[in-house]
Amino acid sequence: MKKNIEHNSIDTKNFKEALNQAVKNVGTAASSTTEKAKTALTKSKDSILKTIDTNGNGEIGIEDFIIIGLQTPGIKVNRADFLQRELMKNYPPDVIESAITHNPAYTQIPACEIDKIADEVIKFERNCVSGISAALGVPGGVAMVATIPADLVQYYGYMLRAAQKLMYLYGFPEIDTTEKEYKFDSETMNLLIICLGVMYGVQGTNTALKAMATALGKGVEKKLMNAALTKGTIYPIVKSVSKWFGVNMTKQVFAGFFKKAIPVVGGVIGGGITYLSFKPCCDKLKESLRDTLLSNPKYHSTKEETIIIDAIEIQEV
Repeated sequence: MKKNIEHNSIDTKNFKEALNQAVKNVGTAASSTTEKAKTALTKSKDSILKTIDTNGNGEIGIEDFIIIGLQTPGIKVNRADFLQRELMKNYPPDVIESAITHNPAYTQIPACEIDKIADEVIKFERNCVSGISAALGVPGGVAMVATIPADLVQYYGYMLRAAQKLMYLYGFPEIDTTEKEYKFDSETMNLLIICLGVMYGVQGTNTALKAMATALGKGVEKKLMNAALTKGTIYPIVKSVSKWFGVNMTKQVFAGFFKKAIPVVGGVIGGGITYLSFKPCCDKLKESLRDTLLSNPKYHSTKEETIIIDAIEIQEV
């Protein structure tokens, strides 16, 4: 009996030792796996940064997404073609020609009609972006690393396309989105940054956009407008918006990365979130554009806008 007790004690002791060793082995293996996973994630994050950082400043920012977005086929919008296509349903050629030469408000196309077209534009772009988001959001293992920038690029690409269309409907002239040695003009870049800032409700952007519309409506020279965007009155607002986007976009990119590294969220959910977030952004820009001197001849600038306009008019180029 005593021998059996001793034997059982030895077995128990051996079992505990074996168990402890097994736990240690699992811990070592887990630690090794974790380190390998961390290394893989770091390499993937570096790869994403390299893919997105098109302006080469070592950071993820709104400029990168604008550059990639405008280089994506179908994102650039030709103003004349767009207005022709949208207005030909209800207006004769001479009215359409006048709207293209000047703008829809100058041609006295009712504001309610422009609003209807704008709502259809937003609806169309919203359906496009939510569809691509759902497709890219489906878990796909290693390939998912490549879809993270693609998902966001498509989102901001469609947002840029919507912004161009809304600006043309509400009186802005052609935006020069042609590449010059793989780059876009600084003034074009900064104008689009202001528009995206309005869409996201970034402080100061609504005032800046309305001030630019008033300046254009008053016939301020293009070179003065460009100077305001690149080194003058509006430039500090552009820098502030870029900084805001830089912080938030970095979070977006890598939050999305870690979600998709563990594929548990389906594309339908991702698409739904995109679908809900896209329209409010476009609506903000629409509301800002629909009441400016370019879209409403009776518009009166606020005190803050007047300060910017006066500074644009007197600045040296």
